[in-house]
Amino acid sequence: MNKNILSGMRPTGPLHIGHLFGALKNWRKLQDDGYNCFYMIADYHALSTEYASMGEIKHYVEEVAMDFIAGGLDPHKSTIFVQSMVPEHTELHLIFSMIVPIPWLERNPVYKEQKKQLIAKDLNTYGFLGYPVLQAADILIYKARYVPIGMDQLPHLELTREIAKRFNYLYGETFPVPEALLTETPKIPGTDNRKMSKSYNNCIYLKDSPEVIKEKISKMFTDPKRIYRKDPGHPKTCPAFIYHKLFNNEERVGEIEKECKGAIIGCTDCKKELGEVTSLYLKSIQDKRKTMEKDKKVLWDILNKGAERARKIAVETISEVKKRVGLIYG
Repeated sequence: MNKNILSGMRPTGPLHIGHLFGALKNWRKLQDDGYNCFYMIADYHALSTEYASMGEIKHYVEEVAMDFIAGGLDPHKSTIFVQSMVPEHTELHLIFSMIVPIPWLERNPVYKEQKKQLIAKDLNTYGFLGYPVLQAADILIYKARYVPIGMDQLPHLELTREIAKRFNYLYGETFPVPEALLTETPKIPGTDNRKMSKSYNNCIYLKDSPEVIKEKISKMFTDPKRIYRKDPGHPKTCPAFIYHKLFNNEERVGEIEKECKGAIIGCTDCKKELGEVTSLYLKSIQDKRKTMEKDKKVLWDILNKGAERARKIAVETISEVKKRVGLIYG
């Protein structure tokens, strides 16, 4: 049975704890559960919005690759690679672009939302409008049966499913219609209680030193209803308590909840403990990352071997696609 999975992240900087709990932990479980996992660093997708400032791209690729591996992805179990090192992605994207109706792209809700959010950037480009077609090529070049996503990302996958169906209808059964592998992804707020985002400067990065982590957490937004130390707290609406549930042990989380509600512990003490346990939790990831930072050759060996493995499948798929379309001559 086909248990291929494709997922990836754009290299726009180092990864933060939202990436760890929202994706990496689940990806690690999938690789350990025997799925055939392809995890890519999507540099072409970064180009779709960052085309005017790509000077740091190699550094960002390395940052994401180190966080992938330090975060638990095993290059012996998963294929870890850089998107642009497998040119068949773009070849399949070009073929798909010939059959995808423009209204499918224009009604994409993510396209509309990002154009509103990223008003400082000129996104009136063919590449940005067509990024879902490239996304479909990323998934279908490996004939991925499953795509691990959260409930809120289901609309992203639907266009890939429609492209697969349209190609199969026009040229014969070629691609599986990929299914969502729905995953629980905890909503982790940034230190200012907004969505965790590099652009908001509210992230705790996997590579942050203990000193930096403690400093960020000390300034963290807490319970807005708790004005004074003697006031009872409301842990279920406090961002710091969400972090405790991620980084602290279950027994201690229960104690903190009671102590907060009973005004036994104040926000300052709560955040001090949180800084300690967060630093301790991330230590093994950071130790592994520091080893790779010392020898980038090992890192690029992993990425090159990953690209080689990915290309073996991608070449077979594009050859089949060309035959179906009628682009094989001689």
